[in-house]
Parts: sequence; C-alpha cells; structure tokens
Amino acid sequence: MQLRSPTVVCALLALGSAATLAAAWYFQLVIGLTPCPLCLDQRIPYYVAVPLTLILAVLSARGRPGLARAGLWVIALLMAGNALLGVYHAGIEWHFWQGPTTCSGSAPAAISDIMSALKTAHVPRCDEAAWRLFGISMAGWNVLVAAALSALAVFGARSGGRPAV
Repeated sequence: MQLRSPTVVCALLALGSAATLAAAWYFQLVIGLTPCPLCLDQRIPYYVAVPLTLILAVLSARGRPGLARAGLWVIALLMAGNALLGVYHAGIEWHFWQGPTTCSGSAPAAISDIMSALKTAHVPRCDEAAWRLFGISMAGWNVLVAAALSALAVFGARSGGRPAV
C-alpha cells in the first residue's frame, strides 16, 4: 500500500480525527475541563470527518479513488475552516478580539440577574484558556491539528491525478 493512496490517507484522517475527539473527551470526562461553546463547535468537523473518511476509504479500496479524492477536498476545506475557528477562539483567549457575549466578557446586568436567579449550570468562558501546554491552549492545539489534517487531506486529494467531480 502506498502512503499517498487515498485509502491510506483516509484511514489516517479517520484515525487523527478520532484521536482528537478522544483527547477532547478525555479532558472533559477524566480531567474535568468543561468545554466552552466554541470548544464544542470545534469538535463538529471531527465528528463529520470520522465517518466520512471511513466511507471514502472504503470507496477508494473498492476501486473509486477519484471519488475518494474529491471527498478529500471536502475534508480539507472542513479542517481548514476548523483551523480558522480555532484561530478565532485562540485570539479570544489572548484577548486580541472580543468573543461571543454568551461565553466571554461580562454579561449585561439584566442577563446576569436572570442567570443567577435561575441558578443555571456554569457555562465556561471562551476568553479564558482552561489548560495550556507549552503556552498553547486547546484552541491553539486545535489549530495545529486541524491544519495538519487539512494538509494531509490535500496531500491525498492531489495524489494520482485529478479528482472526479
């Protein structure tokens, strides 16, 4: 099997996406870091990528590599968009720009009063990094992982000719 084959690339993408989700769930369920709304949004592309890349791997293995390469372009765009969402979230954490009012900054007084009166569950703030490794927050790590998976998808999509559209 060639490393550049769409089947292998799809399998690697499925594995990378599943591992990223496993890490996110580990931090949530084992470590106890509750994800903010933007963190949850950043998981969606991985939830889409796992089954889609597995389907594309099967298509490629069954003699439809052109269709698999076309799907890899979709995965590349999906992960590139997720990397941009991660940049947005990391920028909010570093206070480069304002985040959504639902999870960052201070809420207007009326909303704060209603929220405290209802005693709702704590919504983690999007503008505070709950954890960092080497100075990089989980949003920052998502940028790196999503960008790498996007590059891998482009690598697979460009292999062996042009994708069938």
